[in-house]
Amino acid sequence: MSSTYAALPPACVGCEGDPQLSAEMALLKEVPVSVWTDKITYDHESTIRVDGAVANIRIGTPVTVTVISPTNNIVTIDQLTVDSNGRFSTILNTQGNLWKYDGTYTIRVQYGNQAVSNKALIELTGGLTPSFVTPVPTVKCSPSELSIDGVACVPFSISGGTVTGARANTVDKSIIVSISSTEPGTITLNPSSDVLGGIFMVLVDGEEWDDVEIDGNQVTVEFPAGTEEIEIIGTFVIPEFGAIAALILAVAIISIIAVSAKTRLSLIPKF
Repeated sequence: MSSTYAALPPACVGCEGDPQLSAEMALLKEVPVSVWTDKITYDHESTIRVDGAVANIRIGTPVTVTVISPTNNIVTIDQLTVDSNGRFSTILNTQGNLWKYDGTYTIRVQYGNQAVSNKALIELTGGLTPSFVTPVPTVKCSPSELSIDGVACVPFSISGGTVTGARANTVDKSIIVSISSTEPGTITLNPSSDVLGGIFMVLVDGEEWDDVEIDGNQVTVEFPAGTEEIEIIGTFVIPEFGAIAALILAVAIISIIAVSAKTRLSLIPKF
């Protein structure tokens, strides 16, 4: 994950009741929306206290809380009311099938528009270890399309540089494009909404970039000479790349088994 995107305020543990940490919390009034938890590590029979604050109260606007599992599945979604002090809180219970995997869970909060968001990371232990399937390249893209992990194609055009690769980041809901450039240039990407949706931010070599035009799902980025990486961040990226590849592989295996069975039947002598 890029340094700028990772620099969002982390989980604030044990802030309540500590004068020094309370003073640090006052600094969060400069942050549009912040979120923290009472601990960082939990087991699968725990309650998680989630607290947060907004810098500018918008009457009637709730905070949307989304919890994402280590397998990139949505565990729960809720909307919280912001009180007159700009604070919000909720309790999460880690019991249940959706919390069964060990690993990092992302608690993402959004206040109003997509740009006002933040997240806290927690760890669950003592449960099941998730298994991840490596994507198998299956889709052939045209020269005017980027291949995203071999699973999806994204139309693009570029001047002033060449694209050397592209991949999806399912944790941060983004597409990362690697380029080689020796002069200033422009790149335009037009992913379908099935691949990437809700585009709201672009990073160039890890820095939030302003020289960007977003028109629906079409993104045009002006980049300087020497740029190596452009990250397009949205609220949705094609889920479970590995699962899609595994499904295709499973269908192929079933076809092979069917053909093998047919071949064996054809070899049985007829009397």
